[in-house]
Amino acid sequence: MPDQRLQRSLRATFLGMVVNTVLAVGKMTAGFLGQSHALVADGVESLADLFSSLIVWRGLVIADAPADEDHPYGHGKAEPLASAMVATMLLLAALWIAVNSVREILRPHGAPASWTLGVLIVVVVVKETLFRHVFREATSVDSSVVKGDAWHHRSDAITSLFAGIGIAVALMGGPGYEAADDVAALLASGVIAWNGWRLLREAFGELMDTAPDLAVVAEIRRLAASVPDVRGVEKCFIRKMGWQLHVDIHVEVDGQLTVERAHAIAHQVKDHLRAQMPKVRDALVHIEPARR
Repeated sequence: MPDQRLQRSLRATFLGMVVNTVLAVGKMTAGFLGQSHALVADGVESLADLFSSLIVWRGLVIADAPADEDHPYGHGKAEPLASAMVATMLLLAALWIAVNSVREILRPHGAPASWTLGVLIVVVVVKETLFRHVFREATSVDSSVVKGDAWHHRSDAITSLFAGIGIAVALMGGPGYEAADDVAALLASGVIAWNGWRLLREAFGELMDTAPDLAVVAEIRRLAASVPDVRGVEKCFIRKMGWQLHVDIHVEVDGQLTVERAHAIAHQVKDHLRAQMPKVRDALVHIEPARR
């Protein structure tokens, strides 16, 4: 599972890097030739996507490294750390687009060329398709950093869509509407900033060991309680390291059992959790005497 997960994640990331390289060059060239500042800003956003994919790549590789003496819990935190960096780049890209849009709104300029609309239609279709593919892979392998990379693709599609609307308004409105694509780019920057903040908040939650979904906790408690001679589960704490889970759990057994038997039950609980839920990398089981 770990090897397959890394391969699928990297394939999705490398595909995004290739597409972003082609689109960034194409959009910036078309933007300069067609006098579309929104299209140029869109190209810069694609460059941000490319650099964020490089961060995703390194984060995935580092997170996949095995535990060692300095990192006994493994290197899984590299994923949310990389995800936080990707989200920060989204926020910076949104800020750059917003500042550039305001500057262009205040500076008189001509309307963009009509053919730039065709470029944007192609970009929206390609990036939305790429988003759906990468997001599906990210959800399948439970990777926050790949999911962040997917949202970078979605933000690019949103920017292109807004730019297309702005260019259409500028062309149909005629004189006085030349800055419509810049206004559209400004609106798109707000959407991008929201996505960046949402991803950053999720990444920080994982870095701060926020408890996983209640359904996950309930399932682990249920599995532990189903082990023979376990009379109840007192406490259950779970931390997420990349895609894997580390569990600290207190289970109740008959207080008259020998230490050897209680120790054996603890191992049974650990083995059962890992067998039934492959995401559980390790479980620290503490034995408590059952209340009479």
